[in-house]
Amino acid sequence: MTAPQKPATRPDNPDFSSGPCAKRPGWTPAVLGDALVGRSHRSKPGKARLAAVLDKSRALLGLPDDYRIGIVPASDTGAVEMALWSLLGQRGVELLAWESFGSGWVTDVVKQLKLGDARTLTAGYGDLPDLSQVDFDCDVVFTWNGTTSGVCVPDGDWIPRERSGLTICDATSAAFAMDLPWDKLDVVTYSWQKVLGGEAQHGVLILSPRAVARLESYTPPWPLPKLFRMTKGGALIEGIFKGETINTPSMLAVEDALDALTWAERIGGLPALIARSQANLAAVADWVARTDWVDFLAHDPATRSSTSICLKIVADWFTALPADAQAKAAKRMVALLDDEGVAYDVGAYRDAPPGLRLWGGATVEAEDMAALLPWLDWAAATVQGELAAA
Repeated sequence: MTAPQKPATRPDNPDFSSGPCAKRPGWTPAVLGDALVGRSHRSKPGKARLAAVLDKSRALLGLPDDYRIGIVPASDTGAVEMALWSLLGQRGVELLAWESFGSGWVTDVVKQLKLGDARTLTAGYGDLPDLSQVDFDCDVVFTWNGTTSGVCVPDGDWIPRERSGLTICDATSAAFAMDLPWDKLDVVTYSWQKVLGGEAQHGVLILSPRAVARLESYTPPWPLPKLFRMTKGGALIEGIFKGETINTPSMLAVEDALDALTWAERIGGLPALIARSQANLAAVADWVARTDWVDFLAHDPATRSSTSICLKIVADWFTALPADAQAKAAKRMVALLDDEGVAYDVGAYRDAPPGLRLWGGATVEAEDMAALLPWLDWAAATVQGELAAA
């Protein structure tokens, strides 16, 4: 069998990882030249840098004036767990899970916090739970975009403006790439490493006035580690939301975040970021429509993520394989793309069905996404040929 011909065009940037994600176009280490390395984050210029990150983020996201935004430890995971440990327990909780990270928050609430009044609404990879069944008299915990499944909620219409419980939203691969209805969200978390292409380590926590009121009026029955404490004497520690971080931040990561935010401002702000991500999804959707061996993992087009674009292999030669052989074949495709230097880190998440996951966030150029797609055809044809010859 003749080996398939390699495409003539290569992506200029092969970084399609879903986290840490591609740096913004034109990034070089030189942008970190003014980082306050060797300086205290509590110094006047250190506080100014941290405050600038928060101010730029607030403006780009379009946060209401009465929402707080703060930099917290341990990336998005730290931000979510701060919210869960600090806010839950006053009333029942609804947990929505349709992929790995949502399932992780279920584990936190049910097995670690051991909340008895908790209901889990689940769906398999590719689908959403029935959102009409959510009880908003309870607190509601959910991911806006399922990073490991490529399935996102289509909008915020399913969330009532008038509700008794809090909505706690992990938006780490949605913030800066999707419209977030702030009046429907009480807690939002994300990290710089996703749509902004920033460095890892730090998370961002956004609180509505309703969330602040809960923090100041409710004390959970379990101990809170120092890293999770957001109140003192029953009052919010406002410094957290003015750049006075709980623990020592990396000033290199802060400088990198400032660079990404400045780039986002320069290209047109949130509308431009969303448009860039949508262009990446459109390129993949056009290719999927004319390609018979692949399909989106998300079954409903309205729920397809424009950032974590997850693909399943539907060719007969692949689906006829046993499950372990499917996993090996998908990994072989990923290895071929890596060896050619055209796409790095594009394998499906370890808990997801075998397939491919392409990051389509705002830092990825649509031209690079388009250039990658023929290479996916080449990799699939190569693996099919190898299996036939074995």
